[in-house]
Amino acid sequence: MTDKLPEQSETGCCPRFDPEPWDNKTVSFEGKLFLKDRVRSFLHIPLNMGKVMTKNMARIEAADALAPEQITLSDEKSLWGSDIYIAVSKEVPGAEMTRFPGTFLSKVFEGPYSKIGKWVKEMKAYVESEGKEFKDLYFFYTTCPNCAKVYGKNYVVLLAAV
Repeated sequence: MTDKLPEQSETGCCPRFDPEPWDNKTVSFEGKLFLKDRVRSFLHIPLNMGKVMTKNMARIEAADALAPEQITLSDEKSLWGSDIYIAVSKEVPGAEMTRFPGTFLSKVFEGPYSKIGKWVKEMKAYVESEGKEFKDLYFFYTTCPNCAKVYGKNYVVLLAAV
């Protein structure tokens, strides 16, 4: 749902994010392939995200497996780490691969990460208002902190499995 690959972005890193295709939408990742890895955290603050992303992006590029849509999801299930899922176009040798079955409701939030607790409550209320059962939650951090500063917006998409 982004229309630029990173090398075409203004920053040379993350593309500018368009929230419209993601806000208050139903999203299916049915059949979409993801590379799965783990990030260590302290109170949900990632400690080795840059290293993990650099390693995996090199593997993805070497396998010529860049996905047309640059999507990285995080499960944030623990204060001490999270699984991350990077969308790819095909299998990446030596990497753990997974697919996300099912349907997700998505909602876009903007602001500092300190608001995530409030956003999670809003997301649960949104799922209920749609008459759905909240099953699981994933976070799509649309840009790195440096690019968010350049663009002046820090968008985070919450995706609830329903």
